[in-house]
Amino acid sequence: MLPANLISTLKALSVTDKPLITATPDKGSTDVGKQFEPGQKVQGMVQAQVAPNVFNVRVATQLLQMQLPAFVHSGDTITLQVVSLQPRLTFTLAASSNPVSTPESLSAASRLLSSLSQQPLERSYVRPIQSSPLWTGEKVQPDTTQLAGKLHEALSQSGLFYESHQAQWIAGARPTAQLLLEPQNQLSQGTNARTAQTGNELHATTTNIPEHLQTLVQQQMSTLETHQVLWQGQVWQGQEMRWEVSEDSPHRNAQGVEEGQWITQINLDLPNLGGVSARLSFNGNALNLSLDVGDAQTRERMGNASSQLIAALSERGIPVVHTQITQTIIAQDN
Repeated sequence: MLPANLISTLKALSVTDKPLITATPDKGSTDVGKQFEPGQKVQGMVQAQVAPNVFNVRVATQLLQMQLPAFVHSGDTITLQVVSLQPRLTFTLAASSNPVSTPESLSAASRLLSSLSQQPLERSYVRPIQSSPLWTGEKVQPDTTQLAGKLHEALSQSGLFYESHQAQWIAGARPTAQLLLEPQNQLSQGTNARTAQTGNELHATTTNIPEHLQTLVQQQMSTLETHQVLWQGQVWQGQEMRWEVSEDSPHRNAQGVEEGQWITQINLDLPNLGGVSARLSFNGNALNLSLDVGDAQTRERMGNASSQLIAALSERGIPVVHTQITQTIIAQDN
């Protein structure tokens, strides 16, 4: 289960102290401490293993014996940082040439994510991949069923849930064609075309987040942290919509059973009704509906049509347990 304070956890991971490594000089070595100073970084060549996790390590001209983490093996090159000279020569493991699965590489990944979390979020909401409106049908009024499907696709293909979709794809529950529609695969297609790319260049590509995906990764971290998704785009020609989906704390129903609660808020500036905000709170199978408008005339029109809205929702199996229509007066600048 992901922690609620994900970004704080990533920051903690990025500064976690590494274990101290004490070094025992070879019997023939003298004045070992004089060759080092605290804070100095040195390269070590891991040689023979003399006991479980204990190795001879060649550092400069000195042969030292150290107990190293289990992921280090003979033949590895490691970077050590001098911590202290007395009472014993002590190092910490700064980095190594081990594969990407080592704790050092995982720490580097957490530092990268932590760095992204500290940068200003360029855009808190996701936008559709295509600039065209979701609904492009010939009808004056959008087909609500088709528009709902388009909204589902817009969120699903936004890249926010890419890793979850990868897991579904591996399990055979999501087709490849759907996965390829997400922004992360725009990089994959470009990378495959560059067949002449060298190994070092390819490594640099895979260890850094491409610039066009950095905002998306920030949005993913924000979504995990806040349990909230924001989407903004054109739902039909010339009509922008801001859509927010969030998860609220579970509530117990009349039978004492804990039920999840989801909240959806839609903000539209309509040509005939003006600004309209709809807040839908789903608790189990029931719906609480709140509408907020900008003028009294729109509030009256909404009130007169509310019974039709409730009936339409009930026909689709969504019982409405509470309806509220309010008016927010927007202050005018003098």
